[in-house]
Amino acid sequence: MTEHGTGPTAGAREAVFDLAVNRAAAYRRGLGPAAPLEVWQARTRFAARVDLGRVREALDTEPGEGQWHWSGGPSGGWHPGRARTP
Repeated sequence: MTEHGTGPTAGAREAVFDLAVNRAAAYRRGLGPAAPLEVWQARTRFAARVDLGRVREALDTEPGEGQWHWSGGPSGGWHPGRARTP
């Protein structure tokens, strides 16, 4: 048995969270910071698998200038440049 948060599915969960944060960030860049994330979540099939509150928390820490992407799952952070996954 693996510890909670480890094992083969942990990486997949982190990748889904990273994708959700990066896609939600792109959504907000396109529509503005007041864009309702619930609408994005309802229209994005995989987004129901992540905690919208945690996605919102990550977005609230996004650096302002330049291009950034989220990496590292829920405990990750912002990194300069584009994400490897669109």
